Amino acid sequence: MAAPSHEVTQLLRAWTTGDEQALEKLTPLVYAQLRRVARYHMAGQQPGHILQTTALVNEVYLQLVDYGQMNWQDRAHFFAVSAQLMRRILIDFARARSSQKRGGGAPHISLDEAPSVCADTDPNLVALDDALKELSKVDERKSKVVELRFFGGLSVDETAEVLKVSVDTVARDWRLAKIWLVRELSAEGERGA
Repeated sequence: MAAPSHEVTQLLRAWTTGDEQALEKLTPLVYAQLRRVARYHMAGQQPGHILQTTALVNEVYLQLVDYGQMNWQDRAHFFAVSAQLMRRILIDFARARSSQKRGGGAPHISLDEAPSVCADTDPNLVALDDALKELSKVDERKSKVVELRFFGGLSVDETAEVLKVSVDTVARDWRLAKIWLVRELSAEGERGA
């Protein structure tokens, strides 16, 4: 069961003022949602992916602790920042894996010596990140809607609250952004083929 939004908001504000007990009370209230969002993202990864759900949540949590002095507005703001961190971690990991696959810093060996077992990384996540960067140049709000909904797991209502727009605007932006991204990712696939 999710904690009431106002309780999370009060704890975030207390944490901002340096109340360490607030952080201790906050952690179990937000951990379940962070884990749910991380599990959703990890479900889309290749089997045998090195980064696991718990590790992703822990990495986000460690980075959030560094944000302790941030002026948290509310629960939705917290999960928006969490979404940005989760996106950054997943993209950085995918890019690092891709770099390693191309030999980034690895000793060169002949093809005969190379093992044939290499877990492929899903290039779709990197392509989505690149497409979102392009979308933000065209329409930053639509890009934020995708980030909050897809990476942050926020509902339409929560996304509207974070962005300070109407629920109808978020629904429209979400629908149009998905169409734009499908078109962009399809074009990218054709260019890469």
